[in-house]
Amino acid sequence: MVDMDITTLIMEQPSCRTKPALGERPLLTLEQAADLTGIFKVLANENRLRILHALVRAKELRVSELADVVGMSPQAVSNQLQLLVLRGILGGRREGPNSHYRISDPCVIALLNYGLCLSEEAEERAE
Repeated sequence: MVDMDITTLIMEQPSCRTKPALGERPLLTLEQAADLTGIFKVLANENRLRILHALVRAKELRVSELADVVGMSPQAVSNQLQLLVLRGILGGRREGPNSHYRISDPCVIALLNYGLCLSEEAEERAE
């Protein structure tokens, strides 16, 4: 079942409101499909998904806090964060020696929510 709060959140964002609905858009070009594939490849990693979920829950965390939450070394978390920042999925700010990270686009939150919903629904149908 679609979470209407997430849908509302997405549609209230300026970047999403100005875009036509998916069914109204022309068929994806090969370039658009390749870019979308790149985004899904970055997201297709258990550690990065757990990091993103931790950031959804906390809104913003330092590398050391993320490492504690997901049970990874700070260096391993930092490596994963670099990939997410390069794709524009995360943003950060420095405060003294600490870097704080947050999700920079609410569409990512919705995508994670829909993906988890799809996974749970598929599991329930298989039972």
